[in-house]
Amino acid sequence: MFNNSISISVSDEDSDELAGRMRPRVRRKRKKLGFRGKNDFAKRFLRKLLRWWPVLLFLPAAGLLLFEASRIGRKPSPAVDAGLASQKKPGPPVEKRLQGCLKLLPPEELEHLDIPLDKELTSPVMKVVYISDNDKPYVEGNVTNSEHHMEGTRFNLFTGYQTLEEREKSFKVSKTALLHCGFYSENGGFKISDEDKSYLQTCKIALSTCAFGGGDDLYQPIGMSESSLRKVCYVAFWDEVTLAAQEAEGHKIGENQFIGKWRIVIVRNLPFSDQRLNGKIPKMLSHRLFPHARYSIWVDSKSQFRRDPLGVLDALLWRSNSVIAISEHGARSSVYDEAKAIVKKHKATPEEVEVQLTQYRRDGLPEDKRFNGKKALAEASVIVREHTPLTNMLMCLWFNEVVRFTSRDQLSFPYVLWRLKVLKDINMFPVCTRKDLVNSMGHIRKAKPLTS
Repeated sequence: MFNNSISISVSDEDSDELAGRMRPRVRRKRKKLGFRGKNDFAKRFLRKLLRWWPVLLFLPAAGLLLFEASRIGRKPSPAVDAGLASQKKPGPPVEKRLQGCLKLLPPEELEHLDIPLDKELTSPVMKVVYISDNDKPYVEGNVTNSEHHMEGTRFNLFTGYQTLEEREKSFKVSKTALLHCGFYSENGGFKISDEDKSYLQTCKIALSTCAFGGGDDLYQPIGMSESSLRKVCYVAFWDEVTLAAQEAEGHKIGENQFIGKWRIVIVRNLPFSDQRLNGKIPKMLSHRLFPHARYSIWVDSKSQFRRDPLGVLDALLWRSNSVIAISEHGARSSVYDEAKAIVKKHKATPEEVEVQLTQYRRDGLPEDKRFNGKKALAEASVIVREHTPLTNMLMCLWFNEVVRFTSRDQLSFPYVLWRLKVLKDINMFPVCTRKDLVNSMGHIRKAKPLTS
């Protein structure tokens, strides 16, 4: 019999292949590799950052340190050198920095600056005559009557005994003005040696200051041209108290009567017990102390003058055609507001201020903040002026007011300016100009009053 079955040999490898073909195929879900890759990268970056952050901070610092070390010893470029110089130096000349305040000529022009020639005088006041002990109508017949009006005032043999009637007449402008103006009598005080008087008579331009009662030190002027050193007298008025105080500080007067640039003039027998009032004599009466001077500059003892005097005259007087220049008050404009401030700061008693204001109200002084087109209130620590009959008259009237009333000259200046309406060539310069003219040092110590 035939066997109809057919044998099929199957190897192990074929069985595995077949089994694989026969195994059902399972479809797997495809993974999104992109998102996972980014996430892994961020994690790896954060791990590296947390591990190496000290190194990352150190590398820029080390690089900067190496860069700065490489610059040491290297010569800077001209541009860098100029930049460093501009930081180290104080800056351009003050004349360029303060163009809005004091405009001085360049140094080379200051050296060749000439004093203007005398011009023909066309002033409403052509001559001022000062009342002295030779004026019998004011001395012999009226001494008793004058003294009757002088109760509470400080008029004496230095000032003359001005009555209220004489005060009123003194403000009337005429070709020849007859005025009280200090130095009334040889017995009035303010004694200066003959040698010093001779020196003062040689001065054509004077820069002056004073320190009475030992209150302030002496500050040397700076910023002067060689021309000003030759043409200007620098005079400091001291009393014997200041002389002793300065000698104790080691500031000795030389054999030529100078300390630095200042000629020291010792004044004896001061006429007032109030040292502030004694200080008004050289401040306001420079035309009497320097009888042949054409120009004068006054600076308070608490300040250091720091500009060329000839340049200042040119800037404040000659170019503006002014005969007097004085600083505006920085804080106030009204004399009545100034009076309140003086009382509040205890610079004068309420009673004496009220006496002065009562007189000014009676005379009709308005509360205007400007007189004759100028700001009414002046600071007056720097006064620059030409010695003309009209400016001399102004200063005499002003001096008489501070003698009659308070020593605070800011109160009386607006009144005198208001009364003397013919004086229009006045330069009331701003506070920034005053600050450019002087370094303010302040008072060092309290001035000692006169006891005898």
